[in-house]
Amino acid sequence: MQHSAVLNVMIKAAYRAGRGLKRDLGEIEKLQVSVKGPGNFVTAADRRAEEILREDLAKARPDYGFLGEEGGLHRGSDKTHRWIVDPLDGTTNFLHGIPHFAVSIALEREGVIVAGLTYNPANDELFVAERGKGAFLDNQRIRVAARRRLGEAIVGCGLPHYGRGDLALARFEIAAAQQNFAGLRRYGSASLDLAWVAAGRLDAYWERDLSPWDMAAGVLLVREAGGFVSDLDGGDAILAKGHVAAGNETMHRELLRLLSEARKAAAAAPA
Repeated sequence: MQHSAVLNVMIKAAYRAGRGLKRDLGEIEKLQVSVKGPGNFVTAADRRAEEILREDLAKARPDYGFLGEEGGLHRGSDKTHRWIVDPLDGTTNFLHGIPHFAVSIALEREGVIVAGLTYNPANDELFVAERGKGAFLDNQRIRVAARRRLGEAIVGCGLPHYGRGDLALARFEIAAAQQNFAGLRRYGSASLDLAWVAAGRLDAYWERDLSPWDMAAGVLLVREAGGFVSDLDGGDAILAKGHVAAGNETMHRELLRLLSEARKAAAAAPA
């Protein structure tokens, strides 16, 4: 497919950052047995990847703003455009040598995501989308899954850790999903979960307590693949609220219904 100039910039930046991460992944196994462990190494890999992305994107579009997981927000002179970047989504997977993590880049124009990509360097899969032009995996058009029966659906989710997030609510939501869907999966990378919904690998997905860089590119991927994405209240304040639900029309609607019922049950449960 023919990419726009700005998407080509994003792809080149993601590939360059990804090369370093793929190389670093090979070092993780050696660090697992060291006294210090791989934690500091992974932090450095994360920061190096973001520096590469910021450098490459700024070289091509020096006036754009930049919001990154590591470096935070940098306002550009062009107030209408902003990059939203996660240099390493799936840090815990990376930390353990699990080859399921991603570089994620989105371009926001006047509050609307107009281009996005999610790249897994470990298996060299590149998911890209531009507003109004469709979604693609390695230059092949992708679409969300067509399943309508909940009992046949595989759904991705997040699992909050103790001390972070609403564990009681999560238990009700997970129970509701377990009772209605064929299976749940927790892969540990929100950007790839959304990309997998876009590619039809997952039928639906929901998660809470996310950051804009976890979701921005994936939201566009799902929509351009013919899917539906919203916050968990059914609105469009996804990046602001930090939670997301995605799937085809039926799966998205039914997932929101089940989550709403779970919230009511959790609220009514004894403390």
